[in-house]
Amino acid sequence: MTKLFARFVKDESGATAIEYGLIAALIAIAIIGGARWVGSSVNTKFTQVGTALDAVTPAAP
Repeated sequence: MTKLFARFVKDESGATAIEYGLIAALIAIAIIGGARWVGSSVNTKFTQVGTALDAVTPAAP
């Protein structure tokens, strides 16, 4: 039983998994933030283009 407990105490694979999980979470937060920023910028640009197109008078047929 003491060998099992000693082996459990020396095992660091759980710590490694937690570290990888934290890195993955930080990467996901960065991706989400970047996607929101790009989406907002693209939405603003499409709104500007749409407004400019609404201001143009159509050509006579």
